[in-house]
Amino acid sequence: MKLITLNTWGGRAGKEKLLNFFKKNKKIDIFCLQEIWSAPYNHLEGTNAGGSPIDNSQIMVYGMQEISKTLPGYSSIFHPHHLDNYGLQMLIKKELIIKKKGDLFVYREKGFVPTGDVGFHARNIQYVTLGTKKGDVTIINFHGLWNGKGKADSKDRINQSKKILEFVKSLKNEFILCGDFNLLPNTKSLDILEKEGMKNLIKEFNISSTRTLLYNKPNKHADYIFVSKGIKINEFNVLLDEVSDHSPLFLDFRIF
Repeated sequence: MKLITLNTWGGRAGKEKLLNFFKKNKKIDIFCLQEIWSAPYNHLEGTNAGGSPIDNSQIMVYGMQEISKTLPGYSSIFHPHHLDNYGLQMLIKKELIIKKKGDLFVYREKGFVPTGDVGFHARNIQYVTLGTKKGDVTIINFHGLWNGKGKADSKDRINQSKKILEFVKSLKNEFILCGDFNLLPNTKSLDILEKEGMKNLIKEFNISSTRTLLYNKPNKHADYIFVSKGIKINEFNVLLDEVSDHSPLFLDFRIF
């Protein structure tokens, strides 16, 4: 199976550019997307979110619907983490068997509304368990905590990783954990996951950056894919498409 994970940046790099990226990648089985909107938050116009003011004119405020329309052969699954209209989206090819789906909050709780910068909102993981001939596999989509203090460890980030670990330990099948973790490579928050036997493909493949030229800050790591021991990697690449300030990560895999 083939998977792409991408922080879409809310479509700020250009709506048509982003939608064309999906059109040319219709052989992908699973998309795991972050920073997806399903409706505008007009009351938050001009409010800081992640250090920058929200400008609905620059965002794909109906991105969930527009991406779903672009990929009609896929089942769209949306789980917000801030209010009802902003969060995570997965698109799964309709011929794949979805056995279970859901989400779990790993920072704060569902419905939490932060004071000050909206970027301090709650965080969840979104998951889908697929049935295959070789056994079930759970795909986990994640957008990790932003705290306005860079991508180093914090108590909240470490607790976030521990909650993710609790979830993956509850699984009885192979899994893939992917997304924008908002973390640097040598953090305890990532080490917590690696010590449990998860393979960090960014480290395994010596990836030096997961950001595009649209990102002009230092520290070019943010996005990761972790796989369990029974996942065989056929191919792993950081794609060159500049459809966001994050690079798309591509994984071709099978179950042993």
